[in-house]
Amino acid sequence: MKPQILVGAATSGSGKTTFTMGLLRALKKRGLKVQPFKCGPDYIDTQFHAVAADRDSINLDSWMASRTHIQHIYNLYAEKADVCVTEGVMGLFDGYNRMQGSTAEIAQILQVPVILVVNARSSAYSVAPLLYGYKHFRPSIKIAGVVFNQVSSAAHFGYLKDACKDAGLECLGYLPQTEGLRMPSRHLGLTLTAKRQMDEVIERTSQLVEQYVDIDKLSSLCTRIFPCQYTLPYTSEVGVESMHRPSAKLRIAVARDAAFNFTYRENLDRLSELGKITYFSPVYGSDLPEADLVYLPGGYPELFARQLHRRKRMMEQLREYAEAGGKLLAECGGMMFLSRSLTVRQGGTAYEMAGIFPIDCTMVDAKLHLGYRQTVYQGLSLKGHEFHYSSVVCPDVIPSVARLRNAKGNEVNTPLYRYRNVIAGYTHWYWGETDILKLWE
Repeated sequence: MKPQILVGAATSGSGKTTFTMGLLRALKKRGLKVQPFKCGPDYIDTQFHAVAADRDSINLDSWMASRTHIQHIYNLYAEKADVCVTEGVMGLFDGYNRMQGSTAEIAQILQVPVILVVNARSSAYSVAPLLYGYKHFRPSIKIAGVVFNQVSSAAHFGYLKDACKDAGLECLGYLPQTEGLRMPSRHLGLTLTAKRQMDEVIERTSQLVEQYVDIDKLSSLCTRIFPCQYTLPYTSEVGVESMHRPSAKLRIAVARDAAFNFTYRENLDRLSELGKITYFSPVYGSDLPEADLVYLPGGYPELFARQLHRRKRMMEQLREYAEAGGKLLAECGGMMFLSRSLTVRQGGTAYEMAGIFPIDCTMVDAKLHLGYRQTVYQGLSLKGHEFHYSSVVCPDVIPSVARLRNAKGNEVNTPLYRYRNVIAGYTHWYWGETDILKLWE
């Protein structure tokens, strides 16, 4: 038995990330080993979690991964923890297809209770029917209690407590309306300054959680049997595809710095099964490590375009590696680093990049491109997520080697490029239960 908490929300923007950060830190300050998780494909909130709990956060995504795999990695990472805290995504029941892919589906898969965060800024007793609806809409989703956000006064909280009582839900406390609790911009990069700002906000939030939320009652209501039970259908004994292991351990180079940090922990763990990972920094480093496989994840290259432009030695080594047939996977920001140039602003410099692909990337007229992506390439079925504001100038200058589709199977114009053994595109792939080496067969 251990507390297993899933923080959901009535709607997006309710404050679940803020509350989750504060709760993670408050539990950590009690001397507990806290394991954070994140519903969905987000690779930014997981970095917030790591700052708050001092432990890597694990993605649980019911579209990108099978039910068995989700249960397997939840049990695996939670085993040594005293308490598990999972942050939801969007509103509780919001998925790519009704409830599919939602926070509620993860709660169902893991059989863990939900703490519902409700923004009460412009409401009082009227939240009662909303709470009643959330409790009864899907009775299999257990809502253990409610935490209110943006509460203006003790009197305001009194109305909200009455609403909880009449809706039949436990009221566990609130966060008051407070200035200065806004998280640093999600588009700051994982710089030391941003991490320090983030840590300060998390610490202040944790103090409010300790003062206004009944953490003991919350933990008690969310204590459940561990590990979670596997449910049919099984995909395999451990929820992962057997990975072809090369005869010799591979040397794997992974970019990791303030510009390249959009990674899934489970992807890195799978790579570590193939050999030794050496991390390197395209922004601050000078050499590409000796490698049999190079991974350039996404991130914020546009914030470091000038520094990257100056890494002539690193870019030359990447070109030599590519020409020699080296295996390289680049995602989103990693792909941008392999383009000919990166333009950050209208009328600004087109910073020369590595030039492995004859494409140019720009942040001018930036528009959000967002959504799940899937494809079959080299006989390998891949699922992932696309999230970026940049675009490729003249995207048809080289053809895509695969057709990508969204979660509903509709074709999208997101490309997948290949030059020799360099494979790149805007999609952040999840290969927690996939043999990624099949890309190069």
